[in-house]
Amino acid sequence: MASSVLRTSFVPLLHSQDGHSISNFHHSFTATLTQSDNKCRLNGVTASLDNGKPIDLKDTVVKTGPNKHLKRILNFSGEKPSTPVLDTINSPMHMKNLSVKELERLANELREEIVYAVSKTGGHLSSSLGVADLTVALHHVFNTPEDKIIWDVGHQTYAHKILTGRRSRMHTIRQTCGLAGFPKREESIHDAFGAGHSSTSISAGLGMAVGRDLLGKDNHVIAVIGDGAMTAGMAYEAMNNAGYLDTNLIIILNDNEQVSLPTATVDGPAPPVGALSRALTKLQSSTKFRQLRETAKGLTKQIGGQAHEIAAKVDSYMRGMVGGHGACLFEELGLYYIGPVDGHNVEDLVYILNEVKAMPAPGPVLVHVITEKGKGYAPAEIAADKMHGVVKFDPKSGKQLKSKSSTLSYTQYFANSLIAEAEQDDKIVGIHAAMGGGTGLNLFQKRFPDRCFDVGIAEQHAVTFAAGLAAEGLKPFCAIYSSFLQRGFDQVAHDVDLQKLPVRFAVDRAGLVGADGPTHCGAFDTTFMACLPNMVVMAPSNETELMHMVATAAAIDDRPSCFRYPRGNGIGSILPPNNKGTPLEVGRGRVVREGSRVAILGYGTIVRSCVRAAELLQVFGISATVADARFCKPLDGNLIRELAQEHEVLITVEEGSVGGFSSHVSHFLSLNGLLDGKLKVIYKCTNFQEA
Repeated sequence: MASSVLRTSFVPLLHSQDGHSISNFHHSFTATLTQSDNKCRLNGVTASLDNGKPIDLKDTVVKTGPNKHLKRILNFSGEKPSTPVLDTINSPMHMKNLSVKELERLANELREEIVYAVSKTGGHLSSSLGVADLTVALHHVFNTPEDKIIWDVGHQTYAHKILTGRRSRMHTIRQTCGLAGFPKREESIHDAFGAGHSSTSISAGLGMAVGRDLLGKDNHVIAVIGDGAMTAGMAYEAMNNAGYLDTNLIIILNDNEQVSLPTATVDGPAPPVGALSRALTKLQSSTKFRQLRETAKGLTKQIGGQAHEIAAKVDSYMRGMVGGHGACLFEELGLYYIGPVDGHNVEDLVYILNEVKAMPAPGPVLVHVITEKGKGYAPAEIAADKMHGVVKFDPKSGKQLKSKSSTLSYTQYFANSLIAEAEQDDKIVGIHAAMGGGTGLNLFQKRFPDRCFDVGIAEQHAVTFAAGLAAEGLKPFCAIYSSFLQRGFDQVAHDVDLQKLPVRFAVDRAGLVGADGPTHCGAFDTTFMACLPNMVVMAPSNETELMHMVATAAAIDDRPSCFRYPRGNGIGSILPPNNKGTPLEVGRGRVVREGSRVAILGYGTIVRSCVRAAELLQVFGISATVADARFCKPLDGNLIRELAQEHEVLITVEEGSVGGFSSHVSHFLSLNGLLDGKLKVIYKCTNFQEA
C-alpha cells in the first residue's frame, strides 16, 4: 500500500452562544495515512489526498436530505414486480455479502414489493417506504436476532418483516390469522420487542442493553425511533436514564419531518408541531456548522499533539453551536450525537453504522437520519399523510379503493357535532395527541384554528393540559383513541377526576377495532374510566345518540365526562337539525324494543346487534325487550331493576372487558338483592383482540 498525505485547511469563525466572536484562526493540519488509492475516509467523510490543496468543506461531509431521484425506475404497475436481489433473501444472513449496489437495488425492490403487497391488503405504507434504505443497512451491518433491533411504534416494519422470512405471508398482513401490522415477539425471533404505541423503543432498548451487560453478553442493541414518537415524554425519560447509565446503546432517530404523526384520515394534513420539530428543522439546515464539526471530529481522532488540542476545541465549539440548533439537547442528556445523515444513501448508512458498531468506548450513541416519508412512490411522497395508513389502492395512481357508504364515520359525526356546539359556545376547545385526522379534530381546527391544539404524541400532557384549560373556565374536549388513553390514565385520575375538573373525553376507536390488532384493542376504557368516582361514562348506540352525548358533555360543567364510540360508519339514523344534539338526562337509559320474556341490555353501538338478536328470538317465539343503557356511570337503576324483575332472563352485552359495563350492572343487582341466577353476561373481549 502506498503512503499518502491528507491535507486540509479550514477557517472557522467561532461564536459563543451570546453571539460574540471567540476567535478567528487558520490552521493547516497534516496527517500521514495508509491508503491504497487517492481517497481517504475521515470520520465518515471522503477526502482527496496528495493534491496539496485545501479541501473544500462542502465536499467533505456526507450530504444529507432525501435524494430527489432514484437511480432506477421503479415498477408500480400493479403487476408483481421483478425482484432478483430480494428473491435471494430469506434471512438477514443472506444480505451480508451483498455489494453496495446490490443493497441499493434491494431497497428499491423492497419498495416495489411493499407497494404491491399493501395495495392488495391495506396497511401502513408511507413509513415503511421511507425507511427501506435504513432497514437494509441495519440488517446488513447488524446480526439479528443476536443483535436486537427495536422498532418504535412499529408501523414502519414491513421491509423488516420481508427481510426476516415473512415475505410469503405479506398478503395476510393485518388479516385474520395473518401477519401482525406491528412487530410481535410471538411472530418472529427477529422482532425483539413488540410495539404499536409510540416512544417505547429507547426504554426497552436500554433495559435490553443493561440486561446484556449483566449477563455478560456482547451483542448490540439498536432502538429506531421517529415518525412522531420523539414528542412523547417517555423517550426523554429513557434518554436521560441512558445518559446516566452510560450503557452501550445505539439510537437511530428517523427524522422524516413528522414530529407530529400525520393521520389525515378525515381531512387535511397534519403538519409537524412543537419546539422539537423546529429544532430538528434548524439542525437539518445548519450545514455550515455540521461541516465544521465533522471535520473537527475527524481531526480529533486522526492527529495528535498541539493540533489535536486545537481540533478538540473546534469540536467542542461545534457541539455548542450545532447544539443551539438541537444537537445539544441530545448531548446534554449524555448521548453522543452523529448526524444529520442522509437516510437514503445506503453506502453512507452502511459506513456510519459500521463505524458506530465498532466504537470501543461504552455509552449511548444517537444517529440522526434524515428520511422522506413515502420515498420512491410518487403518490406517497406527495401526500405522505393520506398514504400513512391506507385501504386497498390502485398502485398506478395511488387512489384508494374505499367502499362507498351512505353514512359518515362516527369520527366525522363527532367532529360535526362538536363544531355545532362550538358555534354557539366560544369556550369549547379541542385537544388531540397528533391524531387530528384520526379523531376528526382537523375539521374542528379548520373552523376554529385558535381553539384546537395538537400536542404531539403526548397523551399524558394532553390530559393535564386539558385540565388546566378547564381550571380556567374553558370547555375542553380531549379526543384520544381508547387504547392510547391508557397512557394518560394517571393524569385522568389525579389531575382531572380528583379535582372534579370538567374535561370531556371523546374516546375514539372504542370496542373491537379489527385489523389494528391487539395493540389498538379498545375494550378497556369503560373499565378504567368507570372506576373513577366523579367520571360520567357514556356510550352512544348510533350517530344521533353520539351527537346528543356531545351536547350532554358540553353541558356537564361540574365534573369530568367521557363518551366512547367505535371505528367505522354510522347506521343511518336520523340526525338532529344542524348536527346540534340535545343534552340527555344524566344516568337515564331507554327502551328501544318492547318484549316480555327476555331482557337484553346493550351498551354502545352493539345495541343494534341486540335488536337483531331480539328479532331472531321472535322467530322462535321468544319475546325480547331491548334497552339502550346509554350510561355506565351513573347507571339507570330504575331501568335495570325493571328489566330484572319483569323478565325471566336479563342479558347484558357490551364491546368491553371484565370490570366494564356488565360488571357494574352485576354490582348494582347484588347490592339491591336482585341476583337470582338469571343474569347472563356476554363479554366481547376477555383477551387482547387479534385482527
